[in-house]
Amino acid sequence: MASADLREELLCSICLSTYTDPVMLRCGHNFCRVCIDRVLDTQDKSGVYFCPDCREQFLERPALMRNFALCKIVKTFWHIKSPQKKITGICCTYCVDSPVPAVRSCLHCEASLCDKHLRSHSKSPEHVLSDPSTSLEKRKCSVHKKILEYYCTEDAACICVSCSLAGEHRGHRVEMLDEASEKKRKKLRNVLHKLIRKREETKERVRSLEERWRKAQEKASGEAERVTALCTDIRRRVDDLEKKVLSEISRQEKDESLSLSALIHQLEIKKDELSRKMRHIEELCNMTDPLTVLQQPDTGDLCDPEEEGGDEDTGGHDKQPHDGDDLDVAVISHTLHTLCEVISGIRSGIYVEHPVDILLDINTAGNNLLISDDLKTATGTQEKQKRPETAERFQYNQVMSRRGFTSGRHYWDVESRRSGDWMVGMCYPSIDRRGHQSVIGYNNKSWYLWRYNNQYSVIHDRKVIQLPDKISSDRVRVRLDYEAGQLSFYELCDPIRHLHTFTAIFTEPLHAALYVCYCSIKILGGGQ
Repeated sequence: MASADLREELLCSICLSTYTDPVMLRCGHNFCRVCIDRVLDTQDKSGVYFCPDCREQFLERPALMRNFALCKIVKTFWHIKSPQKKITGICCTYCVDSPVPAVRSCLHCEASLCDKHLRSHSKSPEHVLSDPSTSLEKRKCSVHKKILEYYCTEDAACICVSCSLAGEHRGHRVEMLDEASEKKRKKLRNVLHKLIRKREETKERVRSLEERWRKAQEKASGEAERVTALCTDIRRRVDDLEKKVLSEISRQEKDESLSLSALIHQLEIKKDELSRKMRHIEELCNMTDPLTVLQQPDTGDLCDPEEEGGDEDTGGHDKQPHDGDDLDVAVISHTLHTLCEVISGIRSGIYVEHPVDILLDINTAGNNLLISDDLKTATGTQEKQKRPETAERFQYNQVMSRRGFTSGRHYWDVESRRSGDWMVGMCYPSIDRRGHQSVIGYNNKSWYLWRYNNQYSVIHDRKVIQLPDKISSDRVRVRLDYEAGQLSFYELCDPIRHLHTFTAIFTEPLHAALYVCYCSIKILGGGQ
């Protein structure tokens, strides 16, 4: 292949110059990295990505894969065309017939020069040479048409010597371009180091969250398998109990049927015998000849059946079925008790938690709160308490628990004693104790359920979410899953009703906390 033909194959379709750092799209087309990046940046605004050559579309910004083979071909091509010369992709301005790579650019002439034209170029001081560049006009002052040599620190602009001596920048503090550039690079390197550190922190955070996500998925999968196995075992045991009870009922019914059938048969025979005797007696009673009546044999058999001593076959008495239920309910009752034991076992397997023992910290209680002797009840009052004003004491009608939680699952229950406004929830110990920002729920360090004017809401960081359903119970449960980052609220009715769950990444110990206004809140039970 001729050199000209080869060069045609090595042209970027965007800049129409020989490839510089060629990269490849998924469709197989190649471009200069800078060129395709610029095109994709413009496509970012529309959200539609496509190849400039074949127009193949991509759902996301396509990854750029460096074409190492093409890089070697381009390097070899330039080596053949101009051996031992710096390859820049910028051609000599004066080589019109056959493009030749430029080795330097003249800022004064605004032209790029190959090795040949560089040797014959003027050596006068105003002809400043630099590395090859395609934007030489940008290196000159737009007003004085002189080379930009200085940097005005007051106006943050690159200027020429005329701008500094007689132009609008006269008297300003200026620096040489190299000096100013080095200072800026130093600042940029500091920014870069900070960004790198933040990126590493972000990557570590992502890795941590992905690990938590994986563990949550594994935990959910394990719980699902456990529940499935539990329900399968329950169904099996219930099916076995059902079969056992039905089999026992069927057996008892069969035994009872056989017994009753035999007894009925015996009574039918006896009934026929009695009917025969009755007919014989009736015949005797209708006879008019006394001699015939008296001479009738076996008169003992004609006695009143009620006066007989009984039959030998029946042991002197007719067999009668027993009174009451015919089925033995003992087996059924035992089965029901077994089923209750199964259900109890399920409940003990699921509800393994016990309420934690929460004690209020009187040292944090606002001076318009009464705290009970057992440290479990807080009551709002207009009478100010004479407690010392310390840094840890809340300004408002709030109190925090002594105990904080840094891991695990816990729950605690509260009961409101009188109608009034209150908040229950949890907060960090670093919450402010003074000022409006110290009100629980009005900062990013507290999460609360709020009753106000008999309306219920949840609040965190001043964001209020109104709860749509009416709450009738005076009892509320607060449940914490620290590792999962969940704080949930439940209404203690029958059955227990979920109200809301906050999701967060907890970074401090969480303490139970109350806000009480003209009412009373009691912490129920506890102890572990």
